[in-house]
Amino acid sequence: MLYKELGNSGVQIPEIGIGTWDYHAGPEPLRKGLEAGACFIDTAESYGTEPVVAEAVALIRDRVFVATKVSPNHFRHADLLKAADDSLRRLQCDHIDLYQLHEPNEAIPVEETLGAMEELVDAGKVRFIGVSNFSVDQLRRAHGAMRRHRIVANQVRFNLIDRTICEDLLPYCQQHKVTVIAHTPLARGMRYLSDCDPHGVLPVLAAELQHTPAQVALNWCLCHGNVVVIPKGNSVAHVRENCGASGWRLSPAQLRALDDQIAFRRRRPFENFLRRHAPRSFKRTMKQLLQLTPAAIRRRFH
Repeated sequence: MLYKELGNSGVQIPEIGIGTWDYHAGPEPLRKGLEAGACFIDTAESYGTEPVVAEAVALIRDRVFVATKVSPNHFRHADLLKAADDSLRRLQCDHIDLYQLHEPNEAIPVEETLGAMEELVDAGKVRFIGVSNFSVDQLRRAHGAMRRHRIVANQVRFNLIDRTICEDLLPYCQQHKVTVIAHTPLARGMRYLSDCDPHGVLPVLAAELQHTPAQVALNWCLCHGNVVVIPKGNSVAHVRENCGASGWRLSPAQLRALDDQIAFRRRRPFENFLRRHAPRSFKRTMKQLLQLTPAAIRRRFH
């Protein structure tokens, strides 16, 4: 497993971690991922997976980098301090390695929220502060609100078929030494990646490299500076496969083939707003309808 620096903190973290959104496989796959070198687990108070993470890391907590997130309805000063204590209790540990604001909340001054985050660092309950789903403008305002510590990471969607952050957010993070933690680095599964691969470049490269298409897709993300990935794996086999995406790199020619032949999109602010705020029932219905359309149409919406 290769490592990358977290922001400019001097701390190295595995370039492949383990995501736990919609995770339901128990502690064993997480343990196997840790054994394979993915000693970086990401969770959130809203996921409901902090207890299973605690179970997985119980005997090796000092060797695992644990990240969790506070929900935006807890961004008031007192609420955030309580949320951190609640997460620490569920994680059964005395500190959180990376505590992240789960998404922006424009209704609460970011100065109040980050002031509470800095207090947690000063108290030894949190090592590093991060954000999630922040745009360049939101990240810039957050940077301006910091007084004693730095924001070291921004967790955002990034994968072969969704390259929205390449336009401005990724360059900003690279310039300001903010690690991009790529969630959903395999989109929502290989079927979605295949829809956007009309020429079959992923399986061709996988065969050449003696890796799997999923490992090729993850490695593409890792070839970008300042980027680490946190794919989810609901089985031991999937977690181990994900870990096999580290320790090697695609060649420049292979990167060009993926860049040129994979159909990708860049989401616009209005689409991001709809995806974040539309009712789940509406999104579920649209997803079901989309699966009935040809791949050429589906790839426009992934």
